[in-house]
Amino acid sequence: MTRSASHAPTSRTLPGALAAAALLAACATAPLPPASPGAPGPATGAAPEAAAPPQRFRCDQGIEFTARYGPDSVAIEAGARGREVLLRDAGGVTPQQTVYSNDRLRAEFGLGASGAEAILRYAEPALVAHCTRQ
Repeated sequence: MTRSASHAPTSRTLPGALAAAALLAACATAPLPPASPGAPGPATGAAPEAAAPPQRFRCDQGIEFTARYGPDSVAIEAGARGREVLLRDAGGVTPQQTVYSNDRLRAEFGLGASGAEAILRYAEPALVAHCTRQ
């Protein structure tokens, strides 16, 4: 196969290609700036850092749990039911209501006249527990 004259590199395209290659090489070798202390880290599935003290809830069905809130997540520790990390979800009928979920649990906080009530909705086994902040 022979190359036609229209596909041969010219003196106009070679400097542009070299400049692009130099820029790409510089990006690949430049060190990343250090993360600021307040910047969120990568999503690892780890527990959210507590921005406020944990809150205790008591529910019907004999369930008690602790909620530790992060910026966009909540970690729920419910004794024998285990520990779940839920992400902030769309939802909520009022501004004080927040909803968090994962594939096993949906938690709604800020319910009731005082905002001290919550509902836990477990997927399996299916269970709905009405809770009150202690």
